[in-house]
Amino acid sequence: MLLIIRSMILGLLLVLAFVFSMILCLIRPMHRDNVHVIAGLFAAAAPVLGIKVIKRQAPQAPQVSAQSEPNIYLANHQNNFDLFTHTSMVPESTVSMGKKSLAWMPFFGQIYWLSGNILIDRKNRHSAFETMAKTVKKMQDKLLSVWIFPEGTRSRGRGLLPFKVGAFHTAIAAQAPIIPVIASCQNHIKMNRWNNGVVIVEMMPPILTQGLEKTDVKDLCKQVHDTMSIRLTQLNEEAQGMMAATNKAA
Repeated sequence: MLLIIRSMILGLLLVLAFVFSMILCLIRPMHRDNVHVIAGLFAAAAPVLGIKVIKRQAPQAPQVSAQSEPNIYLANHQNNFDLFTHTSMVPESTVSMGKKSLAWMPFFGQIYWLSGNILIDRKNRHSAFETMAKTVKKMQDKLLSVWIFPEGTRSRGRGLLPFKVGAFHTAIAAQAPIIPVIASCQNHIKMNRWNNGVVIVEMMPPILTQGLEKTDVKDLCKQVHDTMSIRLTQLNEEAQGMMAATNKAA
């Protein structure tokens, strides 16, 4: 019964969000803050799923509402619930980078493109590098930040998967700081469970790329992966402890 009711409420909210997003994107297509506004709509639906999202931001990390330079945000990609958790941390003047096939998804794909997000053809190496080069120019010319899921696919509770190096080539070419964003494990979330516990989303301190060159890509990729992997383990333990304490009190 809960599954049916929750699905109906969530479905209605998503329809309203899609309608609002489409109108917004038609009024101001490709606007630099479209993604930030739309992300906030989806983040607001987290309580409907029984999720308590705890947001954290390192003091050194740029504020969500103010950026003085373009950044590369790297986030772990777990499942479809990222749409309601990670979105709570998407800053202004930020677009995401996604696979080109997203454009063909009914409604979502059209909104994704009109929002100003970047579509990349990962199967075509030449096209992918062209897209990366255009992204770097856009970041530098418009002080636009980019949100990337470097794993390239959903981890589905398998921890942090290996990273693809494209994001690191882009960061070094733009000489832009890398800001890791980690969400604790979401594999426990079930639509038919009333209380789905806690998900901690943390924006970590920036990792600078100034002075780095193409030859540093692999080392930078390993450094960021190790840093995010360690923090993911810590956040998972903390979130599990919170849920255990809540269940015990109940």
